[in-house]
Amino acid sequence: MKTIATCVEEILVTQPFLEEALSRSIINFSALAEELQTPISVMLKKPVKTGAIMMALRRYNPPKDLRHSTKLKAVLKNLGDITVRSHLVDFTFQNSKTLINSHSQLMETIDTNAFYGFSRGIHESNMVISTSEKQKIQEHFKNETMIGLQENLSAISIRLPENNSKISGLYYQIFKRFAWEGISLYEVISTTNEFTVLVEDHVVDKAFSAIKRLN
Repeated sequence: MKTIATCVEEILVTQPFLEEALSRSIINFSALAEELQTPISVMLKKPVKTGAIMMALRRYNPPKDLRHSTKLKAVLKNLGDITVRSHLVDFTFQNSKTLINSHSQLMETIDTNAFYGFSRGIHESNMVISTSEKQKIQEHFKNETMIGLQENLSAISIRLPENNSKISGLYYQIFKRFAWEGISLYEVISTTNEFTVLVEDHVVDKAFSAIKRLN
């Protein structure tokens, strides 16, 4: 059976920015209670008083602020080299029985100094590559079904410490910073100790600054 407290928790866990602001005591409980009055009344199918919602908010025990994690702080302060590569293009192809063969042909001719990233999903595959190599992909994949093409992209790569997979909240802090600053990510490429975001050229400086401010 749902209660006001469970409704408050259900709303807050789906809105991490709101939950974090609440954990940092920078939200007016009264104003937030008024904001939540209608959705909670709908969820419970009966009128709810703001006073009861305020009480539930004050009693809510949010998860420990990840920003205060000693390990997380250490990682954010010691991020490795940040590398920016521009003049990139992103191709999306529908998966097929011949796609891997086309990919093998490309790998035999690609410039070893070019930026290149490949990821394969269930239904489609993505290739990010330096614009200088664009013609090679168009040649080797001419018989494949291209379902997406985006040019004028830049990649920002961050070198992570070897124990990064043991640190909870690391990627959350990175994505949160981008979201707060209104930066849209075109694609994300991740390896064990390296994290790369692909953004449109016109926001690359803003995205780079956002990453530098993480620590």
